[in-house]
Amino acid sequence: MTPVLLIQPAVEPVALADVKSWLKVDNTDDDGLIGGLITSARMIIEQATRRRLITQGWRLIRDAWPESGLIPIPLAPFAALTAITVFDASNNPQNLAVTLPIIDTTPDAARLLFSAAPLAPGRAIAGIYLDVTIGYGATGAAVPQPLLQAHFMLIAHWYDNRGDVLADSGAVRLPASVAALIAPFRAVRLT
Repeated sequence: MTPVLLIQPAVEPVALADVKSWLKVDNTDDDGLIGGLITSARMIIEQATRRRLITQGWRLIRDAWPESGLIPIPLAPFAALTAITVFDASNNPQNLAVTLPIIDTTPDAARLLFSAAPLAPGRAIAGIYLDVTIGYGATGAAVPQPLLQAHFMLIAHWYDNRGDVLADSGAVRLPASVAALIAPFRAVRLT
């Protein structure tokens, strides 16, 4: 299953003004830099935890339906199944009802279960699109506080330690305090 980002987060989990206050920056000279650090911190924390912080739209692309009928959602936290599209032999999209599967909405381990195989795709590859909404919520207020704190700390670390670093200096890894804050939120993959 291949996940493809369809809809970027509408906002970042932390606001520029809040980060500037944290950094004790009272001018606009570095606003562009700090804005880039905010986005980069979100992306690093999402990658490290395998969670999406702010609501995002994703498409899960499959070649065929599994024999078991069970489809695990590889992204977390799961919010909703928004569309099911199957391409027929003429490559025309057929929209299926999103109520067709039984949905286990456990945020960290969501699954879809089809009791009977839906319409089989007519093309050999990428014949099924499952569109899902993933994320804690539409604003940073929905994001767990330790992940927000990790943002501030990571941004401050990067802001204070600009420029090239040697690979063996340890600066290429997350600071220990940031790693400790995000550790409880890491989604573990067993397969």
